[in-house]
Amino acid sequence: MEKKMISSTEEATRTASGSNLARPPTAQSRATSVYEINPLSDGRWESFTERHPRASVFHSTSWLRALQMAYGYEPTVVTTCPPGAALENGLVFCRVQSWLTGWRFVSLPFSDHCEPLADDPSKLDSLLLHMRHYVDSRRWNYIEIRPIVHQPGSETGLRKVRTYRFHRLDLARSQQELLHSFHKDCVQRKIRRAEREHLGYEDGTSEAALKKFYGLLIMTRRRQFLPPQPLSWFRALITTFGDRLKIRVASKDAVPIASILTITHKKSIVYKYGCSDARFHKLGGMALLFWKTIEEAKNRGLEEFEMGRSDSENLGLISFKEHWGALGTPLSYWMYARRFVQTPYSWRRDAVRQVVRFAPDPVLRALGKLLYGHIG
Repeated sequence: MEKKMISSTEEATRTASGSNLARPPTAQSRATSVYEINPLSDGRWESFTERHPRASVFHSTSWLRALQMAYGYEPTVVTTCPPGAALENGLVFCRVQSWLTGWRFVSLPFSDHCEPLADDPSKLDSLLLHMRHYVDSRRWNYIEIRPIVHQPGSETGLRKVRTYRFHRLDLARSQQELLHSFHKDCVQRKIRRAEREHLGYEDGTSEAALKKFYGLLIMTRRRQFLPPQPLSWFRALITTFGDRLKIRVASKDAVPIASILTITHKKSIVYKYGCSDARFHKLGGMALLFWKTIEEAKNRGLEEFEMGRSDSENLGLISFKEHWGALGTPLSYWMYARRFVQTPYSWRRDAVRQVVRFAPDPVLRALGKLLYGHIG
């Protein structure tokens, strides 16, 4: 794909239709040219993310391809590095073009976090100012980024819109040291209970494992008053990640009671989705799955178990992760919009909650298939 560049001397920005709009240059824009590349066709992106220490599973081309396959999102990367040069920075977005929830650039949809890969704060601000022009052109509603570490400069106009807790478990200690460090009642006792109950364990990406996982996911999302993600999303993840992805299932007398989906990336194993049958929570199925994941990570020489984000008000989930010894840090999402916009976060909560309470499973599945492409 041909690289596109906006220079300050042209005083222009490319809109969704491909036209240019005049804009006043800023001191930042006069100094820096910004280029856009397609990360799925420009091999520099995969090479860059493989070597960058803060590049996560969500920067990977496998994740971007899954988003494109399942939802049709078009990924783009903005960088200050010209065509032909090795990438030294990059900020990846997906274009979400929805007739229901508006047009926006999100970095990245359905991703817990996505750090801007720009070590120089001034370069990051240049990239964000470039993306801001799409919103100022009045064709796009907003841009959103999800950094763990970086904060945009005040000149960019981005503001915090949501804050989460993000948890990671350091796997440097031995398995026994880790086991003894877990909360005695909330973790160790549940692992022992799972062993006493002789819970079954299986992992893989077979159709049977996916079916068990998805049945439990529907139960869990109903408890959360949300529709399940479409089955096509999980099929896309399995296709793009291959054996780096595992569905893990715990069963009692051949009945699935808990399941999680994990992805291995570099030196980390990432917990992305979890679901369970509430009737069997006391049997320790989820504790067994987490412990099996940690055992595997240790055997493979991995260094970190990434437990994902939690809503700040979800104290139960935060406590669950911290009982495993995971360290929690703030995770803020930032947005630039010309005016107030109704984000999909509030839209889905207000519009869907009551429907989910009473809808049968086939309706929930259809609702998820219909809505998730608009929510990203």
